[in-house]
Amino acid sequence: MEKVLKSLTLDFFGRGKHKTSPHAFFQVQDGFLLDVRSREEAESISIRLEHHANIECKNIPINEVPDRIDEIPKEKTIAVFCPAGVRSSIVYAYLLSKGYSNVRILEGGYAALTEELKPGKVLKILQGQG
Repeated sequence: MEKVLKSLTLDFFGRGKHKTSPHAFFQVQDGFLLDVRSREEAESISIRLEHHANIECKNIPINEVPDRIDEIPKEKTIAVFCPAGVRSSIVYAYLLSKGYSNVRILEGGYAALTEELKPGKVLKILQGQG
């Protein structure tokens, strides 16, 4: 973890290397959306992305990440999601400390995510234009 913390410089944050927008993330070829909300939150408002064939989505509550880390693929582009970014930031740093290199925080919380999932954008995905 010490190595990870030392790499988090002004240059790193200034260039936004720790985050991705939902729009940019949905463009990746092989993405993994890691939803770190509690089970209860995920059961109340689920995120499945069934029509985004390039994105796998999985809810692993933050407190379960250490025990379920083998469910998080190292070979995919990972975006970590929670509503406010606090839990995402913690899991982001944890994954970096475990050797994950292609991981980002999904910025904007629910508002940014739902903006990217509005009807017109989903229709483009369904029509193969997304």
